[in-house]
Formats: sequence, C-alpha cells, structure tokens
Amino acid sequence: MIDKKMFEQMDDGLVVRLKIIPNASKNEIVFTEDSLKFRITALPIENKANKALIDFISKSIKVPKSNIIIIKGELNKEKTLLIKGMNEDNFKKSFKIG
Repeated sequence: MIDKKMFEQMDDGLVVRLKIIPNASKNEIVFTEDSLKFRITALPIENKANKALIDFISKSIKVPKSNIIIIKGELNKEKTLLIKGMNEDNFKKSFKIG
C-alpha cells in the first residue's frame, strides 16, 4: 500500500485499499494513519476469508454484498475493493474511524 491512497472516490463508488489478516480471534477493523487492516476470523482457504471480509463490511456499512467487489488482490492479503454507491465520509462513519 506504499504511495497509494487508502481511499479514492470514483464515479460509481469508493475504492478502498486494505490489508486482510485472516484467522484472527474476532472480526474487527484496525485503522492507523497510513493503513487500513481488517482482521477476519475465517481461514484463507477456498475464498472463505474474502467472503467473510465482504460480509463483515456489508453488515457494518449497511450495503448489499453485491455492491462490494474485489478489483485487485483476490489471492493476496493486500486488496483493493470497489464499494458501489459509497463515499469516504460514510465509510469512515460506519466504522467510527478518522
């Protein structure tokens, strides 16, 4: 995530760059000045961690799972998501960050 913005507003939604930490003790978000990490309880096998990440974000920001698309990094810990119809302020308010 070096030299890339964590959030980028696009016409169709918000691009979010994050790091996923699978097999965590609980689902939670860890936000620092220069990174956004999601700790997810699911294991990184058979796409379970990705599905759990999308489910966690969907419930937290109250958007349909179909509005959250992994556009880069499906098989990596560093991911880029597109959240359709979302903006940075609403995303941050939903997670009480920033």
